[in-house]
Amino acid sequence: MLTAPRAFGACERRIEREPSSVPTVAIVGASYTAGVGPDNPELSWAAVLARKLRWSAVIYGVSGAGYVRPGKGDLGPVRRLLKAEGLHRLAPALVIIQAGHDDGSVAGNIERQQVERTVALIRAQSPHARIALLTVFTGPARPVSAKLVRIDKVIVRAARAVDPNVIIMDPLAGDWKYARAHHGLHPTAAGDAWIGRKVATILRAHGIDPQPPAGSAPLVCIRAVGDGTASA
Repeated sequence: MLTAPRAFGACERRIEREPSSVPTVAIVGASYTAGVGPDNPELSWAAVLARKLRWSAVIYGVSGAGYVRPGKGDLGPVRRLLKAEGLHRLAPALVIIQAGHDDGSVAGNIERQQVERTVALIRAQSPHARIALLTVFTGPARPVSAKLVRIDKVIVRAARAVDPNVIIMDPLAGDWKYARAHHGLHPTAAGDAWIGRKVATILRAHGIDPQPPAGSAPLVCIRAVGDGTASA
C-alpha cells in the first residue's frame, strides 16, 4: 500500500487501533528505503522485508536523510521520521533505521551524538522493541572513501554504546554485492530483493522470525519522498 501523507497517517492509525496477532515493524531511512533505484517504494528492500516477515509495517523513506542530514524537503533527519511514526502509539516489535551514506561529511562527534540520541529516543518511546541499524551503503567503486568508512564505524560504536543489543547490519563492512541501477549507488528491483532477503536472514539469526500466516492480515503503510519516487 503506497500512501500520501494524510493517508499514511490514517493507515498507521488503523494498525494502532485494530487488535492484531501480527507484530509490527517500524522502518525509517534514506533513499534505499524510499525505493530509489527501482523508483518504486513497493519494490524497496523495506517492502520486500515486510512481505518476507509477514508483519505489519510502517515505512517512511526520505532520500538524503541521515542521522544529521535532513534530506529531501528537510523532512529528516531519521529521528524526526521516527517521531512522525509515533513509536509510543505504534508499539512496534522491531525498529529499523537505514542511514549513514548521506552523513559522510559530518564530523564524527556530531554523528556520534545524533546516533546516540536516535537510539535513546527509540528506547524511550518503545522500550520493548528490538533495534536494528542498516548502516552505510556505498557505490561499487573500490576502495571505499575513508569518510564513509569512518562514519560507518562511528554509527556502530555510538549505537552499541546506548544499546549493546542493537542488531547491526553493515553493507560496507560486509561488502554486500547486489544488482545496481545503471551500475551506480542504488539497487535495481532485483538488488532490493537481495537486500530484503539478506536483512531477513540477519534478523532471523537474532531470533526475529517470520509470522505464521494465521490470524489478522498484515497491513503495510509506505510514505516515500525522493528522486524517482513519489509520495502518491
